[in-house]
Amino acid sequence: MAQSLGQLNLKVRRRTFVTALAFLGAFAPWTVLAEETAPQPPIISGWARALPTTARHGMVASQETRATQIGVEILRSGGNAVDAAVAVGFALAVTLPRAGNLGGGGFMLVHLKEQGRTVAIDYRETAPAALRPDAFLDEAGRFVPARAQSSGLGVGVPGTVAGLALAHARYGSGKFSLSQLTAPAEALARAGVPVDGDLADSLPQAARRLARYASSREIFFREDGQIKGHGDVLVQRDLADVLKKIRERGPAGFYEGDIAERIVKSVRDSGGVMSHDDLKSYAAVERIPLKGSFRNRDVYVMPPPSSGGVHVLQLLNLLEPYPLAAMGHNSANVIHLMAEAMKLAYADRAQFLGDPDFHKNPVSALISRRYANDLRHSIDPASARPSASISAGDVVPYESDQTTHFSIVD
Repeated sequence: MAQSLGQLNLKVRRRTFVTALAFLGAFAPWTVLAEETAPQPPIISGWARALPTTARHGMVASQETRATQIGVEILRSGGNAVDAAVAVGFALAVTLPRAGNLGGGGFMLVHLKEQGRTVAIDYRETAPAALRPDAFLDEAGRFVPARAQSSGLGVGVPGTVAGLALAHARYGSGKFSLSQLTAPAEALARAGVPVDGDLADSLPQAARRLARYASSREIFFREDGQIKGHGDVLVQRDLADVLKKIRERGPAGFYEGDIAERIVKSVRDSGGVMSHDDLKSYAAVERIPLKGSFRNRDVYVMPPPSSGGVHVLQLLNLLEPYPLAAMGHNSANVIHLMAEAMKLAYADRAQFLGDPDFHKNPVSALISRRYANDLRHSIDPASARPSASISAGDVVPYESDQTTHFSIVD
């Protein structure tokens, strides 16, 4: 992550598309658009907890209603998609604590229509400088899940604050300061949000982990010792204070000073090795997105260290020849083909992809149509292939559901 950030400093006024992925799951259908018309009949089912509203001149889609509404208000007030994305990103840290985050990281794609180009912003977490390659192994060289999943060793240097600030500085409309875009999130954290919807569903699932620490018990539990649920209000004063520091000082309010001191102490008290220098030296990186196509449509995705972008293109290449529409949406045949293609892509992910600062990724080969044509011969339309039989390796077994995805168009 020590690469140059470059000298690009452009003002983007209109017609911008942003899609961001934050790590701390699945994308849920909260969709609200600016300049609303009358509500339309439901276009989604199952997980829907809000009726989509359609409009002509903008869109904000996130996993949580309040964060979505904040993005809509930014668009209504003259901001562009990047302004709205930054406000939504900070808001999700308050309203979607299981996936939105300040202590994690993410990726952002920004499409600049008037310039005809797309940029990729990488603000994934990085490993502390003192972390050893064998940190998660025991004396016999065996992986110890608890070291990676429940100790300070598994905490990466957070990138969200730096990434959102970089996006705002380079591609915001110039009509909103970073302070203005963090203020709605700070207000929500200080006043509290009702525990409902996804929040009410997710807190009981995290109760055992949250109960381990006095600080999280104070925030997420009621006085009777039970995890908060429907009818309660979640107030996050500490988070509000962090957002206030960011509002007042920008990223330095997070990566330096009192907040950084508390982060380092907490990580080290839990067995980690993060330092003040790790935080102070963190920098988001602008990268060149990968470009592919699907049925004559250009497709732009994140490059490594994202593994998802490479395999979106790989999956599209594998599936393109099949008549998916004729097979029927979510039909057994379509889901079978998608599952078989995913087995191949995830096997390649486990074998070939890594951090580009330390590992040479064979990206061109993985996203080539010739490679997809060769792989496709191993897909049997009539039967499933055992994952263990795929030579590149099995699907990574420790994937988290703590990820959220939001998209905004102005």
